[in-house]
Amino acid sequence: MSLLRVWAAGPRAAARSPRARLLIGLLLALVLLLAWDASGADLAVAGWFADATGFRWRDAWWTRGLLHEGGRVAGLLALAALAAHAFWPTAATSAAAQPTRAERLYALVVVLLVAGAVPALKRLSLSSCPWDLALFGGVAQHVSHWRLGVPDGGPGRCFPSGHAVTAFALWGAVLPWRHHRPRRAWAIAVGVAAAGLLLGAGQVLRGAHYPSHVLWSAWLCAALVVAAALVQLWLFERLRLRGRPLP
Repeated sequence: MSLLRVWAAGPRAAARSPRARLLIGLLLALVLLLAWDASGADLAVAGWFADATGFRWRDAWWTRGLLHEGGRVAGLLALAALAAHAFWPTAATSAAAQPTRAERLYALVVVLLVAGAVPALKRLSLSSCPWDLALFGGVAQHVSHWRLGVPDGGPGRCFPSGHAVTAFALWGAVLPWRHHRPRRAWAIAVGVAAAGLLLGAGQVLRGAHYPSHVLWSAWLCAALVVAAALVQLWLFERLRLRGRPLP
């Protein structure tokens, strides 16, 4: 059932549509995220972990070594496992429980695209990191990331959080399992969310990002994966209607 038909059938039908629920969830998350931005709470939260000399946990072993460097290594290992599964799937109890090769390869491509697309936005950003603020021993002034084209006197390139994408991009790994093993799909989604928030929290504690940087990375990754899921449904359905089985 298309989204237009769902909405035409009324709110109850929309609530029963998985695709509509995903889009509604994204919209609600966007509203909450914009409300957080409007509250100006980013600077207040950064101030909890720093003073005029800087962020006390910037170079702590557990924030820099474990969560930052260790998180990067864990993300690469997860990506390698996803790639291995795309080409050499594990045994399944039945064919119905095993995604096709096309589904597995599609998920791998989505993860790679998301992992590259969101950090690319950082290169265009003029917003500097919290540790660059004069308030915390740096040189920059706080300027909202919504003031596009307005420099803050610092190096910029800090919005959104690229490190959190190391985990959030792996939401793409949910795609092959949604229809075959829904419980596994939910477990992956929850695990990725927890890992992304943990890595993001480590960066907030270090002064490398504001909370909004992490939350925007999560939302952008989720939005891109949902869009990829809708494209997948359309593309694979077209192939099915043409009588071309998925490899």
